[in-house]
Amino acid sequence: MAPGIPAALERPHFIGIGGAGMSGIAKILAQRGAKVAGSDAKESATAEALRALGATVHIGHAAGHLADDASCVVVSSAIRPDNPELVRAAELSVPVVHRADALASLMDGLRAIAVAGTHGKTTTTSMLAVALSGLGLDPSYAIGGDLEGPGTNAAHGEGDLFVAEADESDRSFQKYAPRVAIVLNVELDHHANYASMDEIYESFETFTGRIVPGGTLVVSADQGGAVELTRRVRGREGLQVVTYGEAEGADVRVHKITPRGLTSEVTVVLDGRYLTFTVSVPGRHYALNAVAALAAGVALGVPAHNLASALGTYTGVKRRLQLKGEAGGVQVIDSYAHHPTEMAADLEAMRGAATGSRLLVVFQPHLFSRTQELGTEMGQALALADASVVLDIYPAREDPVPGVTSALIIEAAQAAGADVTAVHDKAAVPAAVAGMARPGDLVLTMGAGDVTDLGPRILDHLSN
Repeated sequence: MAPGIPAALERPHFIGIGGAGMSGIAKILAQRGAKVAGSDAKESATAEALRALGATVHIGHAAGHLADDASCVVVSSAIRPDNPELVRAAELSVPVVHRADALASLMDGLRAIAVAGTHGKTTTTSMLAVALSGLGLDPSYAIGGDLEGPGTNAAHGEGDLFVAEADESDRSFQKYAPRVAIVLNVELDHHANYASMDEIYESFETFTGRIVPGGTLVVSADQGGAVELTRRVRGREGLQVVTYGEAEGADVRVHKITPRGLTSEVTVVLDGRYLTFTVSVPGRHYALNAVAALAAGVALGVPAHNLASALGTYTGVKRRLQLKGEAGGVQVIDSYAHHPTEMAADLEAMRGAATGSRLLVVFQPHLFSRTQELGTEMGQALALADASVVLDIYPAREDPVPGVTSALIIEAAQAAGADVTAVHDKAAVPAAVAGMARPGDLVLTMGAGDVTDLGPRILDHLSN
């Protein structure tokens, strides 16, 4: 039932093919039969997975990696104009396609669900992909993280549904035309691209304006920015608005969330009836993500009780409170949280699971621009931990900003009463954490950069 390959994407070349967003599109194209090629900065499990699907993956960036017969070059906003493969594409007059345009073309002809919001996108998209797959609907999906079960971030399905994470960071989510859009929250972030909340609201309004006529917006009734967005778009002709959350007037109202260790039991009121189901990951915010997924599936005609049961089979996404292991009586868990709201939510979830135990955090700030704008809030969030180690800023695509360092976070954390230690040498962190930890503690590695690499090394030191 799913469509074939758009002509422009028959022989695509991806610059940065190993990235979470890029690799998902490349995998789907390869599974549909396209001749996929690309390059990435270093070897990875993702590169190997792409090769297993028949893709050609070069390591490093060089003009010679771009084949003369490439039908297009796919890029993300992170690719710089002087990239040698992008320069070579211009010399060969090979069309350049943005990642979001490529993903949008893969959705053509399918009933798409696009999940947007400052945080929670990956989890909610994953919950839907797992639940719909479990119900035999065989959706296609493209997610910003690898599912624990299938171990992949994307798949081509034979059904008529396509579930996609919609990235607001560079406004690229405005290119999609979903049947159902989910907006989990609207907050100030991505400071390199948005100067104010007004710009962010305008961007989300444009995104919701792309919902196909007769389609549905599923939006939080609890989060202030989402409530304001609802006020701005409610009443649009041809748009159904379904609110969800703990607010009294929510269309899908959360009646109760009951923590049960590393899971939760959720009861919602839907069409006047109570429905209770299990969410197999800890924390109130993940329970609310599951309710958003439930509301979206119901909007597409999936029976609520079937979908609720299937949502209970979701076991997580890599880097979203992922248990990395246990050694010396200490559990090490990995979190992708890098925005203060995400940090606080994950820390509160872990605090709830760490009854009678200490919570130790290894935090790596992500991006100079984000730290400059939100460093104080990051530090305040770390006060929820018993003790924290803070690394230097992970720059990703950004150049350093004078005067912006992780010291901004550390000073704010200390002012909030937190026990914080700065460690500038990442290689020294495992020994430092092993020296701090004692049996029964939870250690949380947190951030969107390469802090995730430290989990196994901390476990090694704890074992020794």
